[in-house]
Amino acid sequence: MRRVVALTGTPGTGKSAVARRLSPRWRSVEVGDLARRFGAAHGTGRGVEVDLDALARAIRRPGALDGVDVVVGHLAHLLPIRDAVVLRCHPRELLARLRRARRGSRADRRANFVCEATDAIAIEARGLGRHVLEIDTTGRSTGSVAREVARWLRAPGPSRLRTVDWLSDPDVTAHLLDRST
Repeated sequence: MRRVVALTGTPGTGKSAVARRLSPRWRSVEVGDLARRFGAAHGTGRGVEVDLDALARAIRRPGALDGVDVVVGHLAHLLPIRDAVVLRCHPRELLARLRRARRGSRADRRANFVCEATDAIAIEARGLGRHVLEIDTTGRSTGSVAREVARWLRAPGPSRLRTVDWLSDPDVTAHLLDRST
């Protein structure tokens, strides 16, 4: 049986880009595509609303994830997948990436800033008893992050927990306290 890994993180940390850069050896699927495949998705304008309970039931079935090595998305760690790679990014850089890509509204970008600054996804992933690798993508090329993910896919080790503390950065803390941003 092949090992499946969740590649997750706050929107803008580089999940989809890293998944595309993984070698063809590692077959990935986006959570939204997986949800559509199993009838656990509903269109919501430009996005997809995923029924996590229905998707979790579907992928628990034998053979449901055959041919998949990596499930990609900011909800991937909430699925019944044992191992997770959580991509992290300094909240200020994350905000800049989202602005450059014109992703989300101002309120959405602020919510993503807060999510990353407070380690929300990393904490959720660890709290579910997963083996977790956290990778800081700040200032790194997609290729270098993809190589680090691939090394862990080949030989998973114990959880490598957070090596950064965004809240210790006074700029991040000030941004969190400033309601006008």
